Amino acid sequence: MTDRIVLAYSGGLDTSVAIGWIGEATGAEVIAVAVDVGQGGESLETVRQRALDCGAVEAYVADARDEFAAEYCMPALKANSLYMDAYPLVSALSRPVIVKHLVAAARQFGATTVAHGCTGKGNDQVRFEVGIQTLGPDLKCIAPVRDLALTRDKAIAFAEEKNLPIETTKKNPFSIDQNVWGRAVETGFLEDIWNGPTKDIYDYTASPEFPPAADEVVITFKEGVPVAIDGVAVTPLQAIQEMNRRAGAQGVGRIDIVEDRLVGIKSREIYEAPGAMALIAAHKELENVTVEREQARFKKTVGQRWTELVYDGQWFSPLKRSLDVFLDDTQKYVSGEIRMELHGGRATVTGRRSGTALYDFNLATYDTGDTFDQSMAKGFIEIYGLSSKVASGRDQRAGQ
Repeated sequence: MTDRIVLAYSGGLDTSVAIGWIGEATGAEVIAVAVDVGQGGESLETVRQRALDCGAVEAYVADARDEFAAEYCMPALKANSLYMDAYPLVSALSRPVIVKHLVAAARQFGATTVAHGCTGKGNDQVRFEVGIQTLGPDLKCIAPVRDLALTRDKAIAFAEEKNLPIETTKKNPFSIDQNVWGRAVETGFLEDIWNGPTKDIYDYTASPEFPPAADEVVITFKEGVPVAIDGVAVTPLQAIQEMNRRAGAQGVGRIDIVEDRLVGIKSREIYEAPGAMALIAAHKELENVTVEREQARFKKTVGQRWTELVYDGQWFSPLKRSLDVFLDDTQKYVSGEIRMELHGGRATVTGRRSGTALYDFNLATYDTGDTFDQSMAKGFIEIYGLSSKVASGRDQRAGQ
């Protein structure tokens, strides 16, 4: 029986050429797998047909938008996940859901190997292959660009020689990866980190310089997950889509960062994540109202570690699973409403309301009738500062 290889397929030039390239290099049959995570563009049926026209023996397509939003983006929201305090894991979150479908397709069609289109110097090769070997330890991995010398110029020549139904003309100067959680842009003139991004780079966000009138939005959360916008019930996917539209119109969520890649190099990246950044800002503020102080402080450490694990391709690791349990537990009381103003590149919280708040007006108020006993503060300060006071006395005696 002929060997079979499952290929992560996007419908673009490189992965379309990879179907035939892999076939010629290995003698195996290729099954193309396309996963919709909200990247927009062509329909799954169009992508499926192209894969078959380019020589795939089977094409597996999956609409994973709701799955991606609910099972991958929402855990990131609960963690307030921002890598290097800036990047909301746009690409990193989509890889494990794609991996899940690649392994499912390998099982369904009896493939022994999984192929992906990543280069040898990025994070994604790690995310794909660590995920694949975790979910399918018996499966082998290959990367045509990295392992079979499939360069861009060879891809164009191959497509023209074989008359493949794919556009091979002028190359987009940028490498772009997008999904419903956001959009990542790199390479081209951005590789000179002194160059500022030009207007044509952006697609999810309008320029914040000349914004429309301010947009006020009320987001309702239940246990850390958005369930309504302006009183209208939404699924996680709809919440992200609606906030992408409204925050994007105000230029919210543009990120320009030199990022530490897992493979040890620094890389300049431009991101747009209007919905993600607005939802994270709202969620953080609702946590400020509802999560107990010590729990909140420790959660920051857990969220940071969770973020690093996901960025580094460890979505399916035991530690990430354990941290999920902690993060879910912290969300028990993160329910209520956040009012935000979206305007000129900013998402600003202007109001909070929660039936499970720890904010107590009677304790917080400075007016007559407050319930905070100020007479206890003096003794508390004496005891609280005692160890520092004793240590300072020792320093003075030692002549320091």
